[in-house]
Amino acid sequence: MAQHKKPKVAVWKFASCDGCQLSLLDCEDELLAVAGEIQIANFLEASRAVVNGPYDVSLVEGSITTPHDIVRIQQVRKQSKYLITIGACATAGGIQALRNFKNVKDYITAVYAHPEYIETLALSTPIAANVEVDFELRGCPINKYQLIEVICALLNNRKPNIPKYSVCLECKQNGNVCVMVAQGVSCLGPVTQAGCGALCPAYNRGCFGCFGPKETPNTISLSNRFSDLGMKKDDIIRIYRTYNAFAEPFRKESEAYER
Repeated sequence: MAQHKKPKVAVWKFASCDGCQLSLLDCEDELLAVAGEIQIANFLEASRAVVNGPYDVSLVEGSITTPHDIVRIQQVRKQSKYLITIGACATAGGIQALRNFKNVKDYITAVYAHPEYIETLALSTPIAANVEVDFELRGCPINKYQLIEVICALLNNRKPNIPKYSVCLECKQNGNVCVMVAQGVSCLGPVTQAGCGALCPAYNRGCFGCFGPKETPNTISLSNRFSDLGMKKDDIIRIYRTYNAFAEPFRKESEAYER
């Protein structure tokens, strides 16, 4: 009887903090169950063992920031049947995309004694800006249960069941009192995709937008509400420029207040 061939899964790192890869390791019992059905062929965060491609699924963390990154991600794409980007860096350029609003050369000369040794791109871009991506998993860091769902879905040829609604719905599901209505606290929940379980509002903090913009977010209306709460233009710009600053809806809204 022919032996069942396990799908090969690879994990790749680009410009990032490794937090989303650690979320995968944090799956513990869930990861053990999945590991019995797959072959983890390349995951340097967990093991030095490397199995050559091609790969059935590649999980990619991090943004593209150097010319070398562009070459590497193209190689990863060629070797992968499915390519899944995980986390804010890979899906929106990450916190390092804050440099996209300025001239990166100014930072290089200020930080490095020999800037001529630094080879970098003018922009920090998401993976999808450079190669075709099959699925984007948001979060800073990602939700480990969503990651398991995406892997299982793709390996079983079905669509991942990942919510596209806002954090506000998670607040209602959890019985949280709206911090913006009740306390006048600025909150990105109305325009941010669910996935965190409304963690910050549960502790009377406004949402920081870790999971990036939801589908068709009304950022203009929310910014008007921020103004009603007394926020200055600079504060409105800053609230959109965090982990997902270069995600198009957040970028456009912050730039509108910068002009």
